[in-house]
Amino acid sequence: MHKVKSPQTLAKFIAYILERRPDEFGLITDKEGFVKIKELLKAITEEKEWKYVRRFHLDEILYSLPSPPFEIFDKQIRAKRRDSLPETHLTGDPPKLLFTCIRKRAYPSVLDKGISPAGYHHVILSSDRKLAERIGKRTDQEPVILTVHVKKSVQNGVMFYQAGQSLFLSESIPPGCFSGPPLPKAKTETKKTEKIDTTAQTKAAGSFLVDMNNLADRQRSAGGRSQKKKLDWKGTKKPIKKQKIKRQRPPWRR
Repeated sequence: MHKVKSPQTLAKFIAYILERRPDEFGLITDKEGFVKIKELLKAITEEKEWKYVRRFHLDEILYSLPSPPFEIFDKQIRAKRRDSLPETHLTGDPPKLLFTCIRKRAYPSVLDKGISPAGYHHVILSSDRKLAERIGKRTDQEPVILTVHVKKSVQNGVMFYQAGQSLFLSESIPPGCFSGPPLPKAKTETKKTEKIDTTAQTKAAGSFLVDMNNLADRQRSAGGRSQKKKLDWKGTKKPIKKQKIKRQRPPWRR
């Protein structure tokens, strides 16, 4: 477990991100310099030595330091000093290839309709493949990495804006202007319905099959015959009467 650092050290690290290089951590600030707190925390905890950082650590900095380097409004955060923030501007000479990530489940739709913003006002792209994957994993643990062909995109009317050293923005990327991995093969489940005819079953060697219907009929017929036999015996045969033996009087009573 990494050692918890002081609020002053964490404040300096956050100031570096929000004041100078949000693009280095895959963050885009709005016109007023704000980023979402949850996005900042995701970026911070991706660093090994800062994995422990949570929202209450930001509040601790605000309450414990006499002059914290950032301010929080609702669910957003920004640096107090924003003179060194990179400006977002239209670029006429972007790299030949840019990278972006999308959610795996959205891939079939993206191939058909193109890349659209997801959770942001623009599509976020990067000239660094690893940084693009890092951004993508914030919304999907197994994102699909797409390679955007800039020249072809520009020919289709796409404009790219640079937002820092390695981040770029675009309103959308049309189909055919990017490439990605092949779609996974759909698993088709074939359901086989088989009708089993008990009368057509083949007998295995040394075994026999019992027809439960015939057995029940035999039992019922056997029961009927035995019942009838009992009734016939009672009706035809007469009960044998025991003959009384006459006892002779003993001689002394004669």
